[in-house]
Amino acid sequence: MTAILFVCLGNICRSPLAEGVLRYKVREKRLDHRFDIDSAGCGGWHAGEAPDHRSIAVAARFGMDISGQCARQIKTHDFDHYDLILGLDRDNVRHLTKMQPPGSKAKVALYLEEALGLNKDVPDPYYGGARDFEAVYRLCDTASDALLAKLI
Repeated sequence: MTAILFVCLGNICRSPLAEGVLRYKVREKRLDHRFDIDSAGCGGWHAGEAPDHRSIAVAARFGMDISGQCARQIKTHDFDHYDLILGLDRDNVRHLTKMQPPGSKAKVALYLEEALGLNKDVPDPYYGGARDFEAVYRLCDTASDALLAKLI
Protein backbone atom coordinates (compact mmCIF):
# COMPACT_ATOMS: atom_id res chain seq x y z
CA MET A 1 0.00 0.00 0.00
CA THR A 2 1.23 3.50 -0.86
CA ALA A 3 0.37 6.18 1.71
CA ILE A 4 0.08 9.75 0.41
CA LEU A 5 -0.47 12.92 2.44
CA PHE A 6 -1.31 16.27 0.84
CA VAL A 7 -0.36 19.33 2.90
CA CYS A 8 -1.30 22.99 2.53
CA LEU A 9 -1.40 25.81 5.05
CA GLY A 10 -4.65 25.19 6.95
CA ASN A 11 -6.10 22.00 5.40
CA ILE A 12 -9.38 23.56 4.32
CA CYS A 13 -8.91 24.61 0.66
CA ARG A 14 -6.18 23.06 -1.47
CA SER A 15 -5.16 19.86 0.30
CA PRO A 16 -8.77 18.66 0.79
CA LEU A 17 -9.34 19.11 -2.96
CA ALA A 18 -6.11 17.27 -3.79
CA GLU A 19 -7.08 14.45 -1.42
CA GLY A 20 -10.63 14.28 -2.76
CA VAL A 21 -9.62 14.24 -6.42
CA LEU A 22 -6.99 11.53 -5.98
CA ARG A 23 -9.36 9.43 -3.84
CA TYR A 24 -12.03 9.74 -6.56
CA LYS A 25 -9.62 8.65 -9.31
CA VAL A 26 -8.31 5.74 -7.23
CA ARG A 27 -11.88 4.62 -6.52
CA GLU A 28 -12.80 4.90 -10.23
CA LYS A 29 -9.93 2.54 -11.07
CA ARG A 30 -10.86 0.21 -8.19
CA LEU A 31 -7.45 0.65 -6.59
CA ASP A 32 -8.64 1.64 -3.10
CA HIS A 33 -6.79 -1.32 -1.61
CA ARG A 34 -3.46 0.04 -2.93
CA PHE A 35 -3.60 3.57 -1.52
CA ASP A 36 -3.99 5.37 1.81
CA ILE A 37 -4.75 9.03 1.00
CA ASP A 38 -5.18 11.88 3.48
CA SER A 39 -4.49 15.59 3.92
CA ALA A 40 -3.27 17.90 6.66
CA GLY A 41 -2.25 21.49 7.28
CA CYS A 42 1.01 23.05 8.39
CA GLY A 43 -1.00 24.93 11.02
CA GLY A 44 -3.78 23.77 13.28
CA TRP A 45 -6.05 26.83 13.08
CA HIS A 46 -8.85 24.88 11.39
CA ALA A 47 -8.37 21.51 13.11
CA GLY A 48 -11.69 19.70 13.38
CA GLU A 49 -13.38 21.79 10.68
CA ALA A 50 -14.79 20.64 7.35
CA PRO A 51 -13.21 21.95 4.15
CA ASP A 52 -14.02 25.50 3.05
CA HIS A 53 -17.54 25.63 1.57
CA ARG A 54 -16.07 26.74 -1.77
CA SER A 55 -13.84 23.64 -1.95
CA ILE A 56 -16.86 21.49 -1.12
CA ALA A 57 -18.88 23.25 -3.84
CA VAL A 58 -16.32 22.90 -6.60
CA ALA A 59 -15.74 19.24 -5.76
CA ALA A 60 -19.51 18.64 -5.83
CA ARG A 61 -19.76 20.26 -9.28
CA PHE A 62 -17.38 17.57 -10.51
CA GLY A 63 -19.16 14.69 -8.76
CA MET A 64 -17.11 14.45 -5.56
CA ASP A 65 -18.20 14.76 -1.96
CA ILE A 66 -15.40 16.03 0.27
CA SER A 67 -17.72 17.42 2.96
CA GLY A 68 -16.86 14.60 5.37
CA GLN A 69 -13.18 15.47 5.53
CA CYS A 70 -11.88 16.96 8.77
CA ALA A 71 -8.95 19.39 8.94
CA ARG A 72 -5.95 18.42 11.01
CA GLN A 73 -2.40 19.57 11.57
CA ILE A 74 0.51 17.46 10.38
CA LYS A 75 2.37 15.63 13.16
CA THR A 76 5.90 14.24 13.28
CA HIS A 77 4.61 10.64 13.29
CA ASP A 78 3.09 11.29 9.83
CA PHE A 79 6.62 11.17 8.40
CA ASP A 80 6.84 7.50 9.33
CA HIS A 81 3.31 6.58 8.26
CA TYR A 82 3.24 8.20 4.81
CA ASP A 83 5.46 7.26 1.89
CA LEU A 84 4.89 10.52 0.05
CA ILE A 85 4.08 13.88 1.65
CA LEU A 86 3.21 16.47 -0.95
CA GLY A 87 3.28 20.17 -0.12
CA LEU A 88 0.98 22.22 -2.29
CA ASP A 89 3.38 25.15 -2.36
CA ARG A 90 7.08 25.77 -1.72
CA ASP A 91 6.42 27.32 1.71
CA ASN A 92 4.63 24.13 2.74
CA VAL A 93 7.56 22.05 1.49
CA ARG A 94 10.04 24.20 3.46
CA HIS A 95 7.93 23.75 6.60
CA LEU A 96 7.68 20.01 6.05
CA THR A 97 11.40 19.64 5.39
CA LYS A 98 12.25 21.49 8.62
CA MET A 99 9.91 19.37 10.73
CA GLN A 100 10.77 16.00 9.17
CA PRO A 101 12.51 13.79 11.74
CA PRO A 102 15.89 12.41 10.63
CA GLY A 103 15.59 8.87 9.30
CA SER A 104 11.84 9.01 8.71
CA LYS A 105 10.59 7.18 5.64
CA ALA A 106 8.49 9.84 3.88
CA LYS A 107 9.60 11.51 0.70
CA VAL A 108 8.66 15.21 0.91
CA ALA A 109 8.04 16.91 -2.43
CA LEU A 110 6.22 19.76 -4.14
CA TYR A 111 2.93 18.35 -5.47
CA LEU A 112 3.05 19.71 -9.02
CA GLU A 113 6.74 18.92 -9.35
CA GLU A 114 6.26 15.32 -8.22
CA ALA A 115 3.19 14.80 -10.40
CA LEU A 116 3.87 16.93 -13.47
CA GLY A 117 7.54 17.91 -13.30
CA LEU A 118 6.56 21.57 -12.78
CA ASN A 119 8.34 23.68 -10.17
CA LYS A 120 5.06 25.49 -9.55
CA ASP A 121 2.83 26.12 -6.54
CA VAL A 122 -0.86 25.34 -6.38
CA PRO A 123 -2.15 28.86 -5.64
CA ASP A 124 -4.06 29.44 -2.41
CA PRO A 125 -7.66 30.33 -3.38
CA TYR A 126 -8.75 31.33 0.15
CA TYR A 127 -9.03 35.06 -0.57
CA GLY A 128 -10.38 34.50 -4.07
CA GLY A 129 -13.65 33.44 -5.55
CA ALA A 130 -15.25 30.48 -7.32
CA ARG A 131 -12.91 30.80 -10.33
CA ASP A 132 -9.87 30.47 -8.08
CA PHE A 133 -11.25 27.31 -6.47
CA GLU A 134 -12.06 25.86 -9.88
CA ALA A 135 -8.50 26.62 -11.06
CA VAL A 136 -7.16 24.69 -8.03
CA TYR A 137 -9.53 21.82 -8.78
CA ARG A 138 -8.34 21.67 -12.40
CA LEU A 139 -4.67 21.66 -11.34
CA CYS A 140 -5.40 18.84 -8.87
CA ASP A 141 -7.32 16.92 -11.53
CA THR A 142 -4.45 17.07 -14.02
CA ALA A 143 -1.82 16.37 -11.36
CA SER A 144 -3.79 13.43 -9.93
CA ASP A 145 -3.97 11.75 -13.33
CA ALA A 146 -0.23 12.09 -13.77
CA LEU A 147 0.62 11.07 -10.19
CA LEU A 148 -1.60 8.01 -10.35
CA ALA A 149 -0.06 6.96 -13.66
CA LYS A 150 3.41 7.22 -12.07
CA LEU A 151 2.37 5.23 -9.01
CA ILE A 152 0.68 2.36 -10.82
